[in-house]
Formats: sequence, structure tokens, C-alpha cells
Amino acid sequence: MPHAKRGAVRPRNNVSPAQNENRRSVCPVACTLDLFGDKWTLLIIRDLLSGKSHFKEFLASPEKIATNILAERLARLASNGLVERYPSSDIAGREAYRLTEKGRSLRGLMAQLKAWGLDHIDGTDARLQANG
Repeated sequence: MPHAKRGAVRPRNNVSPAQNENRRSVCPVACTLDLFGDKWTLLIIRDLLSGKSHFKEFLASPEKIATNILAERLARLASNGLVERYPSSDIAGREAYRLTEKGRSLRGLMAQLKAWGLDHIDGTDARLQANG
């Protein structure tokens, strides 16, 4: 999908009236922050981009997310079309997670956040590398 020029008016997304009622505004920054502006969601996306796919792998991240928060964030990402669940090929009877095309489109944003942190926050170190 081609990118719109900055400042250009983009066509409205097909959003149900109920989804619009749950938004505090139509501002794209506010809506984006409502989706993944908490302190955990972008870390889960970071982990997915680096190849993690199983619940226990996310729990092993150094930030130590609680299981209930992880489950809620994965469900929210899935309900918003950023992540999909699928049967794990590594662990019988378990599900795994992967980014959808919409979720993978965050790769550039994540690279920019990483670069900004490395450039402007002393003591940071990029230990995880994005796959692909």
C-alpha cells in the first residue's frame, strides 16, 4: 500500500460507529497511542520482530511482564489485527504468535525508536536484533 504524503488527507478507514465511540478523538497520534502507547505493547512488538513467538519467550524478556498483562496485550494486538495466533509447530498443543502484515509495518517505527534511544539515552544497548 503506498504511503500518503505527510499532511495529505487520507481516506477514512472503514470503522464501525461503535469503534468511533470508543475513541477519545480522531487524532491519529491519540488513536495510535490508545492502541500501543502503554509501557508493554511496543516491547511485545519488539520481541515479535526479534523472533519470539511463544508466551514463555515473552515472559523471559528482561522487563518481566506479568502473565495477565501479557495475555491482555496479546489479545488486544490480535483483536486490532496486528498479531495472529497459530498452532505452534515447536510445542504440541500450544499456540504461538506472529505479526500480521499490519504489525510488520511497525518495523520502521521500531527501528526509529531504537535509534533515538541509542542516540539520546545514555547507557542504552540494543541487545535484540529484528529478524528479516
